[in-house]
Amino acid sequence: MPVFSYLAHPVEGAKDKLMNEVKECDHCEVIPADNEDILIILTDTPDDDAEKKLWKKLTNLKSMRSLDMIFGHAGEDARKNIKKG
Repeated sequence: MPVFSYLAHPVEGAKDKLMNEVKECDHCEVIPADNEDILIILTDTPDDDAEKKLWKKLTNLKSMRSLDMIFGHAGEDARKNIKKG
């Protein structure tokens, strides 16, 4: 199960709108920063395909200016696909 955390930067004046849009997404938890105009997004998806679909959905939100990954753990399925050597 892939687990990721992101810093989400909304377009100017759209922090609340972005927070509401992210709350509507499956496999997401969103936490607003107290002292900055950013959101912390935590994702926990059942597999790599679900994570890719979620990432695409998040990055296409009109209220999202940028999305920066700060932590990622892809799980066993992703590690099996990594070529060694």
